[in-house]
This record gives sequence, C-alpha cells and structure tokens, in this order.
Amino acid sequence: MFSEGVIPELPLARRAVGIDYTAAYEQGAGIGRLVRDLIAALGQLDNQTPYRLFVAGATHETLPFSPGPNFRWKPTRVTPLWFARLWYRARLYWPVQAFVGDVGLFHSPDFTLPPTLPGTRTILTVHDLSYVRAPETAHPVLKAYLDRAVPWSVARADHVLADSQATKDDLVELYGTPPDKVTVLLSGVNPIYQPVDDPGILEDVRERYHIPSGVPYIFSIGTVQPRKNYERLMRALVALGNAFSDMHLVIAGGKGWLDTPIYETVKTLGIEERVHFTGYVEDRDVPALYSGAVCTAYVSLYEGFGFPVVESMACGTPVVTSNVSSLPEVAGTAALMVDPYDIDAIAEGLRRVLDDSDYRAQLVAAGFEQAARFTWEGSARQLLQVYAKVLEL
Repeated sequence: MFSEGVIPELPLARRAVGIDYTAAYEQGAGIGRLVRDLIAALGQLDNQTPYRLFVAGATHETLPFSPGPNFRWKPTRVTPLWFARLWYRARLYWPVQAFVGDVGLFHSPDFTLPPTLPGTRTILTVHDLSYVRAPETAHPVLKAYLDRAVPWSVARADHVLADSQATKDDLVELYGTPPDKVTVLLSGVNPIYQPVDDPGILEDVRERYHIPSGVPYIFSIGTVQPRKNYERLMRALVALGNAFSDMHLVIAGGKGWLDTPIYETVKTLGIEERVHFTGYVEDRDVPALYSGAVCTAYVSLYEGFGFPVVESMACGTPVVTSNVSSLPEVAGTAALMVDPYDIDAIAEGLRRVLDDSDYRAQLVAAGFEQAARFTWEGSARQLLQVYAKVLEL
C-alpha cells in the first residue's frame, strides 16, 4: 500500500486522461514492464481521475484486470503495425479519440505520438535515442522508422518525458528540443527485486534455466542484440585468465536482432560450456538469478535508464556497469563503472569485484541505498504533477 500524500488536483479531472497501454500489453520486458509498473502505481495512487487505456491489437477478453475502478480499457483489433503504417508513414489523420473517446490529455509512453483532436494536450515519453547515438546496434528498418517518427512526435507533443537526464540531454542536443519542454521521470524498482537466499529456490531456478549446479557465475540480462555488448563481455570473461577459468556467464534475455555474431563469438572463443543463454526469463525468476550470481555485468553501449543496475542492487548483488549514457546517474557511486568499448577495462573491473570480498560487500551496502531511491510510487506522483502542469497550459 502506498504511503499517504497529496495528490495533485488535475484542472480538467472531470475529463478523461488517455494513455497508450499497447507496449505493456505486447512486450514482456523493457518498455512493456516499465509501462505496466508505472500504470499499476498510478492506479494505486489516483482513484479519481478517469483514465482510458488504449491497447492496439487487443480485445477485452485478452486484457488483464484493470489497474483501478477509474480505469477503462479501450482496445482495438487494429494492430500496432497497421497504426504505424497509417499514423507515422502515411501520416493519416485518424485521431486516437476514435478509439478512446473524449480525453483532455493523451499520454503516449513509447516514443511515438498518435494524431489527436485539436485542443487535446499531449505528453510523449522518449526512453532513449540509442538509434541515433549507437546506430550500428539498431535494426536498419526500425532505425529508419524511428528516425522519421520520433522527431515528428517530439515536435508535436506539448511535453516530453525522458527516462534520465542523459536522454533529456540527447533530446536537447540531437533534436533541438527546448529544455523546459522535457521532464526527467525516473523509473522505479519493482518490490519483487530483493535478495533470495533460499537454497531450494536458487537451485530450482538454476535447473529451470539449465545453469550447472554449484558453478559461480556472472549474470547479465537484456535482449540478445548488439547494444547490450555481449561480445565484448564474453571476451572479457576469457581475458580474466586461468585464475577464473571456473567462472561462468549467464545471459538472460530473448532473441533480438543482429544477434548471429553474438552466438558465433561463443564458438569462436571456445567457451560453449561456460556461457549460458537462458532465453526470456519470467519476472518471478529474475531475483533468484541476480541473487545467485557473484556479480552482475551490465556493460551496455547505451541505455535510457538501465533497470538491471538497480534491480541487481536491490537483490544484494554487486554491479559492474558502463560509464556511458544514463548508467552513471542510475548507478551513482554504488557500482564499478568501466569503458564498455574496452575489453581489458571490462575484464579488470570484473576481476576487482570477483577477487575482493571486502569491495563486493561495500558495493552491496551502497547498492541497497541506491536502489531505495527508485520507487514506482515516486514515479507515479511525479507523473501526476506533470499531467497537472500540462493540463494547465
């Protein structure tokens, strides 16, 4: 239950607020999880404002329980792909109100903003600009779409939310967005992320994901794609040398794009027995995978926020992460940061954490404090403040 506090009064509270829930419905991890947790927190915090949740490619029968009595599902069988073609490629003026009804404010939390009727206030969330900052890691078709649709959406929105100061800075620098048009809305950590010390649970999860019993492992999580930097991480594992020849690497995440070289690197390095790709992992199993690891290595080339950093900290597992994009502001001083492009630097960071139990304990203690800063209640309260501000424009 959330703590008591003042809920901002929305000037147009009698008019509904529309939110695009499609990512939460379609995506198991990443942005989908962010939207689910944020809207769930909003539902526990605000039981007054009428909310309309737009879901593309869905029916009422396939949707979960409503986040609250003041939330109404607004599904349509038209798929996200067709909306992308009609709204962002053909630029067809088909207002989202045709699906959600009359709303005073519409919030699109996944990069692109649909057409709205005149007078409707709009908020857009941009999670990162990785397809601009690290274009070689993006699928060419998706990059071409985002390069066109996102700047257009940012320009049209009344206000923009960014997952981090790093993303806000990118919006200002790369798209010329006025700084006062962008608010940093930090994400939270789901309460499921806490230490798991039950040997039976830890062993069951190992068995479920085919991780050999008893072997020490470094954990990394995220869709298998170039931006997650798994190739350099695997080379760093080898660079640790004979002193850590028994150390394994567990990579949790579904298959992504441009991933063939990643799997080929395992064979090239001859470490098939030490690297374990689990595929997509159910949320309920992730805390045990963090807790069973010696450390988490999240050396991504670019992140708009970086959930694994704070999730691992909340589970009591030390973190080695990158010194780029949003990761330093999310990690604070509670993680060891390395240059993600430097294999030797990654290996040296891992070696220090693996070899020094006192340093690991220091990182764990600092990590608990850092993770506690990120709550979904706080995010939802700030979101309500932004809604109120935009409605007053």
